[in-house]
Amino acid sequence: MSIILGIDPGSRLTGYGVIKQNGRNFTYLGSGCIKAIAAGDDFSARLQTIFAGVSELIVQFQPDMFAIEQVFMGVNPGGALKLGQARGAAIVAATNTGLSVAEYSARQIKQSVVGTGAADKAQVQHMVKTILQLPGTPQADAADALAVALCHAHSHDSITKLSGQASKTVRGRLR
Repeated sequence: MSIILGIDPGSRLTGYGVIKQNGRNFTYLGSGCIKAIAAGDDFSARLQTIFAGVSELIVQFQPDMFAIEQVFMGVNPGGALKLGQARGAAIVAATNTGLSVAEYSARQIKQSVVGTGAADKAQVQHMVKTILQLPGTPQADAADALAVALCHAHSHDSITKLSGQASKTVRGRLR
């Protein structure tokens, strides 16, 4: 059983999603947004809000794993820089508590949750709602963060299975 905290970073809204994984079963524990907008135009205050918010989530949910979406380089380099700094604030909050950080591209996340790397936000929201059996559709940033957590669960499962098969193969050869 593992508790996974997924983060969809943003300089104004940072989505978070927390799930519990028990084998192939997932349980929704919580989701929402850290609103750095309240800090106004002071960017350093927004970064502090993100850091404090993620730190608080880690204390509240005690996750075993932390996953975050990578920066997508769009047409606005300034926006990508701010997004990278927001990611950094969240990552430092995780590493300060000893959590290792897993990073996934938007395409990897969509592929893992929806089945296509070209999925739109509505498709991600629908699949997150379906997979976690939620009564309603989560807010877009929260759904993206839950998708990050689900992607990590699927990736971690695959790696664990592959390493288990590799060790069985090695043991089989040694006998």
